[in-house]
Amino acid sequence: MDDLQWLATGLRALAPSCGPVRLVSVDGHAGSGKSTFAARLAAALGTESDPAPVLHLDDLASHAEPFAWTDRMLAEVIAPLSEGRAAHYAPYDWDAHRFTAPRSLPLAPVILIEGVGAGRRALRPRLAGQFWMDRDASSSWQRGRERDGEALTAFWDGWTTAETQHFSADPSRPYAQALVQERPEGYAVLPGLDIRSELNRFITLSNRT
Repeated sequence: MDDLQWLATGLRALAPSCGPVRLVSVDGHAGSGKSTFAARLAAALGTESDPAPVLHLDDLASHAEPFAWTDRMLAEVIAPLSEGRAAHYAPYDWDAHRFTAPRSLPLAPVILIEGVGAGRRALRPRLAGQFWMDRDASSSWQRGRERDGEALTAFWDGWTTAETQHFSADPSRPYAQALVQERPEGYAVLPGLDIRSELNRFITLSNRT
């Protein structure tokens, strides 16, 4: 995880954005590599055996409401964290088609929110930093389809339509402070379009040295 240690250092230096926590979003198209990047960044923020907490939005989304989870996110996660308390949310079981027993999200200096729509409008006031996985929609979706196999073809057909509608109404990329590009070894992290942010300035300076 040494390639992301510099980035972890920068995130820890950001001002808290949600109570004592620095909430950081990792957004991008389905299949763009968000989960893998978030896992590696979480390990850099902590250790491989004790990484920083990651909230996966697949746990809040459901078949019926793939993107209509904002109210639950605000009530179950944002509100308690902003008050300095651990959050508790009910993760969705995609195989059983139901929400399951509540899971705890502990307080930490940095918490990552990973998933499509993590940088949405309703959450941005509480985010200390916003990453966008800089991979186009078509190649991301193709990779996701190949990963999940033919059994989930119908799901992917519906998902790509819903994702397109979501980002048309509530785009994340224009507000990202950092663009993440996959490389054969590791990642390139480039300044995003939000040039006024503390994270953007940190990445800009880091790329100059």
